[in-house]
Amino acid sequence: MTTVAAYAAPAAKAPLERTTIERRAVGEYDVLIDIKFAGICHSDIHQAREGWGEAIFPMVPGHEIAGVVAEVGPGVTRFHVGDRVGVGCMVDSCRECENCLRGEEQYCLNGMVGTYNAVGKDGQPTYGGYSEKIVVDENYVLRIPDGLSLDVAAPLLCAGITTYSPLSHWNAGPGKKVAIVGLGGLGHMAVKIAHAMGAEVTVLSQSLRKKDDGLKLGADHYYATSDPKTFEELAGTFDLIVSTVSAPMDFGALLSLLKVDGALVNVGAPEEPIALNLFSVIGGRKTLAGSMIGGIRETQEMLDFCAEHGIGAEIELISAAEVNEAYERVLASDVRYRFVIDTATI
Repeated sequence: MTTVAAYAAPAAKAPLERTTIERRAVGEYDVLIDIKFAGICHSDIHQAREGWGEAIFPMVPGHEIAGVVAEVGPGVTRFHVGDRVGVGCMVDSCRECENCLRGEEQYCLNGMVGTYNAVGKDGQPTYGGYSEKIVVDENYVLRIPDGLSLDVAAPLLCAGITTYSPLSHWNAGPGKKVAIVGLGGLGHMAVKIAHAMGAEVTVLSQSLRKKDDGLKLGADHYYATSDPKTFEELAGTFDLIVSTVSAPMDFGALLSLLKVDGALVNVGAPEEPIALNLFSVIGGRKTLAGSMIGGIRETQEMLDFCAEHGIGAEIELISAAEVNEAYERVLASDVRYRFVIDTATI
């Protein structure tokens, strides 16, 4: 066991504070990672405040982890000391169900093990990236290509893969019209990735406040959803809409913007249930879908894609002591576009 410093929420809705946690000894197939940077995801806040249900405390959030390998177990073949690596939203799964066997561990039928707020196979709670070090089985560690600096790569481990996966699955690319709802931590990555895939990209945001940013990031068009004319003008326009917003939305209005056979895919996860008139999908053979991160293979594919296209997150680097203020600023949409903790400050 190794004792490391970390920032943890001692109880639901309590401010995060500096503490120490125990990391397991490096096992045969384990990788010990010196964490260099940890992104702050909106889901960290949902979980630390029990917005998605009962949680495990104390909680060390963080599943956008970038660092350097410090030690490997004797059976490790994929990584060596000094490698630049990342850890995303999961650190284990059953490895035996049909979803795991086809490389979609995020949908493990027996439940994937979250990087934090979960219980590992050893019966111990998992602790995330707001810490100095982490020990992870090599099968759930990603290689960060040399073309990506670690600070802007960290958010790719959640925000990047969460948007890359549906864009890839629903075939965003040349000749496709794709809309991204929301230009936040996830949305700005979705715009960059969809643009790099060759799609015609439109941002749908509450206001035009971030329009200049959206166009610089790769959007071709930018509309305000607060303007009723937007829904008249864009009716029946899109092949694919990816909603990155975690607040309740008017899904009927968004579905009206799809072409026949179009899909509205949710990666934002509102805490409240939604109401939907099913005629919104029946008329036009439309799909209302969801998507959750990606498997290890697809996450590596995403990292390689981002390196090839020079895509990193737009970040604001903060010290660990600023994490509580950062949470409030995320809730106020006051970040462009992802907070990243410099873990040397923990």
